[in-house]
Amino acid sequence: MGLSTHVLDTMHGCPAAGMTVALYRTDGEQASLVKKLQLNADGRNPDGPLFDNASLKVGTYRLVFDVAGYFKARGVQLPEPSFLNKVSLDFGVADASAHYHVPLLVSPWSYSTYRGS
Repeated sequence: MGLSTHVLDTMHGCPAAGMTVALYRTDGEQASLVKKLQLNADGRNPDGPLFDNASLKVGTYRLVFDVAGYFKARGVQLPEPSFLNKVSLDFGVADASAHYHVPLLVSPWSYSTYRGS
């Protein structure tokens, strides 16, 4: 399956439909944008995996989730500046033949992630 992500809005108890997500390849402090997308109604990439197994390479990556933009679009009154603006998750892929699923559970004030299945 390659690399996938899924975002759940824990404030409203639903998928984070419409959230903007950017995927980067990283090399030390350098980051190169691979793709930018908006999550579908299920809180997932509408085009399926971010990378399939043939395209996923061993290395380091970054997912950037526009948390403040998403909650503002939902009408949530956030302070200026917001507590969470963009959430960046840096992670490594050691086995390109494995499935790497990176879920995000998020509210305007907290988030958690893990390597899913």
